[in-house]
Amino acid sequence: MSPDSVDTETAPAAPPADALAAKLKRTEVQHQSSSVPGRDIVQVLTEIPVGVASGWHLHPGEEVGYIIAGTVQMEIEDRPTLLLNAGDGFLIPPRTPHNALDLGPGTGLMLSTYLVEVDQPISSVADAPGAPAEQR
Repeated sequence: MSPDSVDTETAPAAPPADALAAKLKRTEVQHQSSSVPGRDIVQVLTEIPVGVASGWHLHPGEEVGYIIAGTVQMEIEDRPTLLLNAGDGFLIPPRTPHNALDLGPGTGLMLSTYLVEVDQPISSVADAPGAPAEQR
């Protein structure tokens, strides 16, 4: 390997640059092309401090998630609110606004795998469902 090349197998993971980066610690574990044309597979470890909400946001593809630690209240537009504990999985459809709140007892850890559109930000801020127009 030349001194100018980067070993992608051992290079440290970088936080994803997206709408949630200011609120949560997010580490991109892997990012690869998918066998589905026009889609990438992105895996992210998210750390949510106790009492912190992600804020309403959406992704340009499916999110398949697993709670590693903590208890997370997951609000998903047009669906019942979920109370997720360590060991629980969840699925969020493409472009569906949702909000995650860590209820504790410590920092929540969530591993999410996304099947997203190529060249799109991994997340975008979304309006809270039912928010008055002046809050949008």
